[in-house]
Amino acid sequence: MATAVGKKFPDLNVDAMNDMGDTFKLNVLEEAVHNKKKVLLFWYPKDFTFVCPTELHAFQEALGEFEKRNTIVIGASCDTPEVHFAWLNTSKDNGGIEGVTYPILADSNRNLSSRLGILDIINETYNEETGTVEVEGDNVTYRATYLIDEEGTVFHEGINHMPVGRNVKEFMRLIDAYAHVQSHGEVCPANWEEGKDAMKADRKGTAEYLASH
Repeated sequence: MATAVGKKFPDLNVDAMNDMGDTFKLNVLEEAVHNKKKVLLFWYPKDFTFVCPTELHAFQEALGEFEKRNTIVIGASCDTPEVHFAWLNTSKDNGGIEGVTYPILADSNRNLSSRLGILDIINETYNEETGTVEVEGDNVTYRATYLIDEEGTVFHEGINHMPVGRNVKEFMRLIDAYAHVQSHGEVCPANWEEGKDAMKADRKGTAEYLASH
């Protein structure tokens, strides 16, 4: 499976839903390039499940922090827009995502998720009798996260298995590190956080950094 890092994000229009109940087409690449913003796109397996709502609320709570970093947040799963809207209208007390304001992709035809290679498909077999392809696995997405820069290039791709929720702060750290590289031309060492020393991208820079840390 090839990585998307260093490549342009796929140029695809996908159905999306917002908290107003509007279904519209959303193109993640265009969102980045036209708005001159970074995009955080996070995929989760299914609406109305268990780990998923905790993640959607966590990204919502951090929305201001992402906005400060000139970053648009977009959620995504293979559910239909209608199912998204039902979940958006379900209260937090009942396991819903009421209060989430960022758009959620409804990749129900799986055009984008299959292009990214993030679907839970263990095996595909061709059934000669019926002339159809049969799939093993749920055919829903893993917890995949993409960070895309203002040019539409992917600078981070991370994929968790279904039971493992994400750390929202780590994506802020990655965005900060990438923004630092963009503005200073330096590189960011292990565990770098905003305000810490970065390094010049050469042997001398590495030696000086290691000597003083």
